[in-house]
Amino acid sequence: MSPQPPFPDASGALTLPGPAGALEVAVDLPEDDVVRVPAVAIVCHPLPTEGGTMHNKVVTMAARALRESGLATVRFNFRGTGASEGAFDEGRGEQDDLRAVADWVRATRPGDQLWLAGFSFGAYVSLAMAAELQPSMLVSIAPPAGRSWDFEAITTPTMPWLVIQGDADEIVDAQGVYRWLDGLKADPEVVRMPDTSHFFHRKLIDLRGAIKSGVRRHLPAAHG
Repeated sequence: MSPQPPFPDASGALTLPGPAGALEVAVDLPEDDVVRVPAVAIVCHPLPTEGGTMHNKVVTMAARALRESGLATVRFNFRGTGASEGAFDEGRGEQDDLRAVADWVRATRPGDQLWLAGFSFGAYVSLAMAAELQPSMLVSIAPPAGRSWDFEAITTPTMPWLVIQGDADEIVDAQGVYRWLDGLKADPEVVRMPDTSHFFHRKLIDLRGAIKSGVRRHLPAAHG
C-alpha cells in the first residue's frame, strides 16, 4: 500500500490507496467566514451504473450545506467510477471503499468527529457501514429501501440520524422508505419534502436548508 497523504489544509483533490486500487477524493473546507467545527463529513454518491459520481448535484449540495455548517467535507468516487480504480461491486466492495476513506479521515484528523452522509445508493452504503464506523451523525438522502439492496440486514443506527425523502421520488418508493423507517426501533429525524423528485430538481436549495436545519443541534462546539 502506498503511504497515506495528510489531510489537506486547503480544498483540493487527492488520491487515496483503496482496497481495489486508487480512490479519487475531493476534500473541501468551509469558507473563511464560516465558524469551523471539529468534524469531517464523508458524503457518498449515488449508483455508479446509473451515472452517479461524487460530482452529482445532490452530493455537492449536501456537502455544501455541511461546509456552511462548519464541517470539512470529503467526497470520493467509488471503485470503477471516475479516476477510482477497480470495478463496481454491487455495494459490497463499496463499503470497503468507504471504510478506507473513513480510516484515513480518522488517522489524519483524530480530534474530529466523523460524520457520514449519502444519497440514494450512497445512503445505502453509509447506512450499511454505520454500525461499524459509528459516526457521530448520519445523514441519509433518499435511501433506496425496497429496491435491490438488503435493508433488512442493516443494523439500526443508534447515532443521531437525519433522513430526507422526496414524496414524488420516481426512483425510490417514498412510502416504502417510510414503512421501513416505521419498522425500526429508532427515532430518526425525517424530513418529507412534498413535490420533490429523486434528484431534487428545483428543490436543491430546499435540500440545503433541510440539511443545515437538521444537523444544527448535533454540531460539536467550535474550537477556540
